[in-house]
Amino acid sequence: MTYLSLNTWSLHRHLGPLRWTYWNEEQQTHGVHIDPQPELTTLLELPALLAAKGFAAVDICHFNFPRTDSDYLDELKQALAEAKVAFHTLLLDYGDISSADVKRSAADMALARQWIDIAAQTGAKRIRIVAGESPPEDREALDRAGERLLELAAYAKPRNIRVITENFRSLSYTAANCLQLAKKGGGEIGMIGDFGNFDRSVRYEELSALLPICENVHAKPELDANGIPDEAEFARLLQLLKDVRYEGPVAMIYDGPGDMWEGIERVKAIAEPYVG
Repeated sequence: MTYLSLNTWSLHRHLGPLRWTYWNEEQQTHGVHIDPQPELTTLLELPALLAAKGFAAVDICHFNFPRTDSDYLDELKQALAEAKVAFHTLLLDYGDISSADVKRSAADMALARQWIDIAAQTGAKRIRIVAGESPPEDREALDRAGERLLELAAYAKPRNIRVITENFRSLSYTAANCLQLAKKGGGEIGMIGDFGNFDRSVRYEELSALLPICENVHAKPELDANGIPDEAEFARLLQLLKDVRYEGPVAMIYDGPGDMWEGIERVKAIAEPYVG
């Protein structure tokens, strides 16, 4: 069955501070910038809020972690357990494992392994690794991404973490590439389908091809300037989940203006008839 989840990108104006990871080309190393914006909702408070609002699961973006020390990760795991909210997927938004730059890809692989360990300690079931930023027609990059996803899956498996990827960033902006990555994984690489990441002209065809293999869905509606969803468009996308008999979490995404919780509730109200 399907059930309601939330992608914490929907609360990016609430969940500071943000950890921005970057690649220093000159020094050939990663850096992390901490944005000291105030926390209107702390990550530790979030599980109880989600449970009260009817969400059964959450996907947490890596940059929403204000700290990654062991004590904090244990606190987050406990908060999720007490609220009975499943930590479905840790979303590592940074990295290009498809890169032909040996130093860059090695550093990004090391970073991914660090976040796999973080996912394991916080009780997450999965980690989303970005396939890459190479052009979608670059077949060698697609092969590199597949091999490196398998390498990360082998690292994650004994830690009880499943590696998944998504139609997110340029290499995976076609359903064909996503399906090829899953095929290369031989069952070891999962997939997220995001409503908003395929080109609008082929969105329905691409999602219809991808959703049958997905184990997570990011439900992102189109919004007007006031943050009001295009209800007919969003309903058509949600209907695809029923058409392909999708089972799993449906993670709400609101990234419009105004109060983010109010925006989430608008998205949730449209989605609820299609979930459950």
